[in-house]
Amino acid sequence: MKEETNPIKDYLFDYIENSEIIPKLIAEKKFDEIIADVTKNCYDHILSMGEKDEAVGVLATGLLHYLLTNALITSQRKVQYNDNELDIVIPNTKTLEQDPKKTLLIAIPKSSDIRVIEEKVAKLDKIQSVKENIWIVLSKNIPTGQKTFVLSKEENSFSKIIFEIAQFTNVHGTNKFKILRI
Repeated sequence: MKEETNPIKDYLFDYIENSEIIPKLIAEKKFDEIIADVTKNCYDHILSMGEKDEAVGVLATGLLHYLLTNALITSQRKVQYNDNELDIVIPNTKTLEQDPKKTLLIAIPKSSDIRVIEEKVAKLDKIQSVKENIWIVLSKNIPTGQKTFVLSKEENSFSKIIFEIAQFTNVHGTNKFKILRI
């Protein structure tokens, strides 16, 4: 199944592919600096390509997929599970079934509507019994009761997400490679 093209993802990956700094930052495992660079250089243009929450959600998803791959962190993306589409599961749904405390669900609701966010979290609550292992990525800071990362120029807590995922996988023993020592 081929994923449909998306102009925001295309723009993001074109930027990454043509960047002189990103390969150096990848080699140095400076994932927060990659996020900062992409935010600085792509954010405004990407916002002009669509509705803000949707555009930021696509940017966050594409960037997270790229960084998880380069950080060698085991994950599943856009997976169907119990009639729900999960945005990102770390490490995988098999671990979620066997040991929820070792599994992280990252939701990217592509909305600032608190009802939409709460509905998505409620669905995840039924799947992931360990509530602190449900993280949310948003375009602005909205109190959700969950660990939240914001991807915006004004507040970019999203830049620390790979570090925190690596910390989670190292603590819970799901990162077999231990590439990111914390």
